Order: sequence, then structure tokens, then C-alpha cells
Amino acid sequence: MIGIAAKSGNVVSGEFSTEKAVKSMKAYLVIVSEEASENTVKMFTNMTNYYEVPMYRFGTKEELGRCIGKEFRASLAIVDERLADAVETKIKAYLDCAEKTE
Repeated sequence: MIGIAAKSGNVVSGEFSTEKAVKSMKAYLVIVSEEASENTVKMFTNMTNYYEVPMYRFGTKEELGRCIGKEFRASLAIVDERLADAVETKIKAYLDCAEKTE
């Protein structure tokens, strides 16, 4: 789903672009890599809480980058509401499944 969003031009990636999308109220979902630094995670957690944008920690930097046809990415934002909802649904389902197997 993230790849579909990227191909349709509805994903911004990288710390600066993701931050800009959140602060300009264009981001509907933020994904931060599980490998992101503590400072990056804290910054996006505070920002997404303030702007009321859902945020998930998901995947490695390499996996996030591969999803959008780039190299490594520590953060990305989806700027289309419907695609963000679809991606969030998939992430929640994956996380629920992972919790049940533990």
C-alpha cells in the first residue's frame, strides 16, 4: 500500500519533508523506522501528537526506502487521506497479528 501511495505521488520522505508535511497539515499518517534515532522518534512523536496525526514505528530504514523506490528512509508521511487510512489499517492488522503470535 505504501508503494501504491508513492507511485501516485502521495508520499513524502526524509526528515525535513515529513516534518514540513505535518506542520503544513498535509500529512494524514507518519511512519518512522524502528531504526530511527531516539531524537528523531521523540521529535516526530511530539509533533504528531500536537498536530493530531497518527504515527507508527514500522520497518527498517531499508524496508521503508524499498517500499517507495528509494534507498534508506527513516521517516515518511502519506499526504492522501484515503491511502493513509488504507495503510494504517494494514499496519494495525500486522501489529495485531504480531502481538497474537508472541
